[in-house]
Amino acid sequence: MDAPSPPLHIAMFPWFAMGHLTPYLHLSNKLAKRGHKISFFIPKNTLNRLQHLNLHPNLITFFPIKVPHVDGLPHNAETTSDVPFSLAPLIATAMDQTQEQIELLLKEVKPQIVFFDWQYWLPNITRNLGIKSLQYMILGPLIVAYVENLERQSQGRDLTEIDLAKQPSEFPDTCIKLHSHELRFLNLVRKLEFGSGVLLYDRMGIGAKLSDALAFKGCQEIDGIYADYLQTIYEKPVLLSGPLLPEPPNTTLDEKWVAWLKEFKHGSVVFCAYGSESQLQHNQFQELLLGLELAGFPFLAALKPPNGFETIEEALPEGFSERVKGKGIVYGSWIQQQLILEHPSVGCFITHCGAASITEGLVNTCQLVFLPRVDGDHIVNARVMSRKLNVGVEVEKGDEDGLFTKESVCEAVKTVMDDKNEVGREVRENHDKMRNFLLGNNLESSCVDSFCQKLYDLV
Repeated sequence: MDAPSPPLHIAMFPWFAMGHLTPYLHLSNKLAKRGHKISFFIPKNTLNRLQHLNLHPNLITFFPIKVPHVDGLPHNAETTSDVPFSLAPLIATAMDQTQEQIELLLKEVKPQIVFFDWQYWLPNITRNLGIKSLQYMILGPLIVAYVENLERQSQGRDLTEIDLAKQPSEFPDTCIKLHSHELRFLNLVRKLEFGSGVLLYDRMGIGAKLSDALAFKGCQEIDGIYADYLQTIYEKPVLLSGPLLPEPPNTTLDEKWVAWLKEFKHGSVVFCAYGSESQLQHNQFQELLLGLELAGFPFLAALKPPNGFETIEEALPEGFSERVKGKGIVYGSWIQQQLILEHPSVGCFITHCGAASITEGLVNTCQLVFLPRVDGDHIVNARVMSRKLNVGVEVEKGDEDGLFTKESVCEAVKTVMDDKNEVGREVRENHDKMRNFLLGNNLESSCVDSFCQKLYDLV
């Protein structure tokens, strides 16, 4: 009988955004549960926000990084959640200035492999130190496969929106149809400088080409065709870590939410969470809230103040607070999303379609409404979930302007909340099947075990 393989020593170095740091820590917990040692590189002042999520402090060690100050950033800004979206490129500049720190850290802790995402320069450091590098993306491989195929077809020339609208010729799926406003956004992002002298797309593209392997959140049954496709493009291993199901929380829901939610009957509350870093324009903020009011269900909306406003209260529609008093709350701070989704009173979840939020929605019984942020992977997540897997309903938006209305929000909510509606009934059935698939048959455990075996093969 073969002796068990010795534990791996893995360093984690995610992009300085809570939506990347948190999933990286979730994955670290799953790897530490199997005995692997994790060195987690994290901005110094952000450490307190994540410490409580470390389920294996004996195996997961945080290494604080001093984030250099960059002109234009507020002092002590470390992550994208500390700044408006317009300043996120300066966070990237600051992260790029940690290269010497990271090299010294790697020499000190001597991991066998480093997981990274947007630090395109990291593989050059690890190669010189005899350490393997793995570009680990917290999203599924679909959006990367889609864009990479378009880039290959462009053969170096600028892509037009007409080019982007075409289904990539070798692409293994036909469910992705992008609206005009989404194509314009994709074209804009391809040319966006994100950090000093580097385009956002190149952060991922250069990192992918230089790394020893790529990995994505996902499982073979859903994401395998896209991972296999990328493997043929990059001619290097492309791994899937499993769906990263949320760990059972080690905290309880705040009493104020318990007390409020228990006032309503089972499955009757609409919970809307638009991401910890996402801001709506004021008119869309108001349309969303008016749509919730129009739908007629009790609701809890966790939203940041819209662009140009300091507080939620000053941005609300006129007379709104009085009209929804007792059955509607708009909350402007961080909220315990996972615990709220598990509450039996919650019957519908409106999500911005971030990868982690979609997974949390899929493993709970509340019905799903997709209101994607204009962001490549969020758009693609919404299309796959609504059109291919058919586990929820996407809010209709204008093709050209990308705007939704209170009526389109109301219609999507009413569709999924009505079990007599044919579309609603179908998405409920599909959601139930998907939930049972994700939670059943030891799926995640076997995915993570397979992932670990491939990491051994890599080192």
